[in-house]
Amino acid sequence: MRRCVLMIAGVLAAGGAVSPVLAGAAPDFPALSRIVAVSGYEQGLSGAIAQQLREQGLHPRTDNMSDVWVTVGSGLPHRLIVAAIDQPGYIVSAIDSKGYLRVQRLPQREPNAVFDTLSFAQPVRVLTPKGVLNGGFAGLSIHLTADHLNPPSMSTVGNLHVDIGATSAAEARAAGADLLEPVALAQPPITVGADDEAGASAGDRFGWEALLEAAQGLGDARLRGTTTVAFVTQQWLGGRGLARMLTEVPAEEMIFVGRVNAKPSAGDGAVPLPGDGVLVGTGAAGADALPDALLSLAREHHILAKAVPARPPLILGFGPRPQLPARMALLGVPTRFPATPAETFSRADLRNLTRLIEEYLEEPLTKMSAAHDPFDAARAPSSEAGQTLFDEARAPDANVLKTLRTMTTAYGASRHEEGAREAILSRLPAWARSLAHVDPAGNLVLHLGHAVPGVHAPTILFVAHMDEIGYQVTAIKPDGDLVIRELGGFYGRYYLGHVALVHLPDGRSIGAALGLPSGWNKPGFKWPPALKTLGESAEAYVGTGSRSATERLGIEVGDFLTIPKVYRPLLGSHFEVRSIDDRAGDTALIETVRALGPHFAQRFPGRQLTFLWATREELGLEGAAAYAARVARLGREPDVVFAVDMFVSSQSPLETRRYGDQPLGQGFVVRAVDLSHVDSPADVARVVALARAHHIPVQYGVTGGGNDSAVYTRYGANAVALGWPTKYSHSPAEQSDTRDVYALSRICTVLAKDY
Repeated sequence: MRRCVLMIAGVLAAGGAVSPVLAGAAPDFPALSRIVAVSGYEQGLSGAIAQQLREQGLHPRTDNMSDVWVTVGSGLPHRLIVAAIDQPGYIVSAIDSKGYLRVQRLPQREPNAVFDTLSFAQPVRVLTPKGVLNGGFAGLSIHLTADHLNPPSMSTVGNLHVDIGATSAAEARAAGADLLEPVALAQPPITVGADDEAGASAGDRFGWEALLEAAQGLGDARLRGTTTVAFVTQQWLGGRGLARMLTEVPAEEMIFVGRVNAKPSAGDGAVPLPGDGVLVGTGAAGADALPDALLSLAREHHILAKAVPARPPLILGFGPRPQLPARMALLGVPTRFPATPAETFSRADLRNLTRLIEEYLEEPLTKMSAAHDPFDAARAPSSEAGQTLFDEARAPDANVLKTLRTMTTAYGASRHEEGAREAILSRLPAWARSLAHVDPAGNLVLHLGHAVPGVHAPTILFVAHMDEIGYQVTAIKPDGDLVIRELGGFYGRYYLGHVALVHLPDGRSIGAALGLPSGWNKPGFKWPPALKTLGESAEAYVGTGSRSATERLGIEVGDFLTIPKVYRPLLGSHFEVRSIDDRAGDTALIETVRALGPHFAQRFPGRQLTFLWATREELGLEGAAAYAARVARLGREPDVVFAVDMFVSSQSPLETRRYGDQPLGQGFVVRAVDLSHVDSPADVARVVALARAHHIPVQYGVTGGGNDSAVYTRYGANAVALGWPTKYSHSPAEQSDTRDVYALSRICTVLAKDY
């Protein structure tokens, strides 16, 4: 019991119950939305809401369930307006000997057939008394798929492992990890299209956000009788907080603000969509007229609203269930992709929902519009949510870390590498930037040194690729949705059902929600086999209802999509971010150029180096192949090629350790064998010997996938592939170690001078 008390106290300190608001200020929804509130572990959010109410001059009460409520007025009737604050997620249920955190879902029955599937290979936050630990759920690496005859299922909670960068249970515990700590997906809300919002648990947020916004005027409400505004917990666990509130508050009338489980209407069978207005849930025939009164109020004040048949809020449990008030209605807004990481609602609907609650309470209206929107949770928080990171990844060299952050957070899918190219140029020293040029294939090329009569030295090419995986828009449907196709190879389930960015040629990006396979929300749905969806079209919602509206956003066929990216430090020197492949390789080449300096030609006469940052590697080594063919035609093919690309490590709880078993943090890797190339044994031995002679940590091994060196051997070049270990390749939760990237840059510098 003492452990639970200490953990809850830590959650209040580290999880956001310490004020994310200023005295008298409006709610900081960006800060509040980032507070982890897994069912049963809502204490941080509950405390923050209670303080917000106090800052408004109200007198909130709390109970044993961490419910929060405020009562104003006196006499009859007694009205209860209630919203749930919890979200589905996970808690740590075990820590294994390798340092992975095992989890149990809350609620223990999954909200839909894809809930667990959409958690695999996703970044997460683990809330501990010491602070927030970054991590990611493990996933399968696409490059190792061919050797899985019976791959582990990526659809059950039993195969979910949280990787925080620990290598042992003791290390995980020393970082603050322990049983019963809540785990939630880390992607913050984003704006979809012009005025929609998407993110995990979006449908669990809008209700309490509307109610908290409306509560600002509660002290000035003119409604006669008694009004209680309540924020309840554990709704996903059977309505336990609501049951407690109904036991505490003898209300004759209740409005539940939150998810309205609407059924298709009898008329056209259409399911309400974002932008359709406020949903007023109605019960069985003969029910009380409160829904009709709310609809009439909406019409009177020109608030877009519609009635939908809906089930009452869920209340389960032992013993007699509390009776719902005779007068009851449900208020909500439509969402797309409910209970997924891409759940989306319209902020215009949310503003209308808040207005309707304020009109019902007869209180002063809050100024709200698209230009003055309190609900934009996608913006940066204006205050701290209290969820400080416990640890940050370290790097042996500050330049390496800065370049790595810059490169991994730049956007540039295959055929759209402009952003990555600009990031490389921004990190090259000025002297090198002036020497670099872009070739006809879009590759960025830098030559150092020149031939000297009588000096015989090999011409050396270092190549890394700029592109990352993503999607490309192939069509815009009449309903405004985008038809998209994969750029590169990856597991679709890591991206479908999640949020994304549509990148426009002018540098702007538009938020999107990626759709899911047909039938995803039906019981018993099974995801298509892992490789079956490669190359298949998918769809993306951008907050519009027509092709013309999508085009007005500036989106055109040919634009590309990626997921939003954040560099997340893990324990020690581990880090996590999408597109480590091959941005860590780009980093190594940039830092090699920096180390060689502007006087390389004078210091090493006769040595000739070329640094190539190639395009379209993920589509079949296209940029490197174009460069290799062009220089061969000119008679300038290199003698030696060092291809610098990710070494896919099988150091994962889901992979076979038969090969690729090179751990993170123990040095760069000579990528001796993969699907496209085999290094000469003599070259492997020579690189390893040079590394050891210069005290650079080195590994060597066999992995999957291909690399750019494969296109040069046909022209007579001697090719060697180098890399660094990465787990969960081509997923949103790719993980590597800064020490390995530093070691890679050091060996490239040695090879440039001594090979």
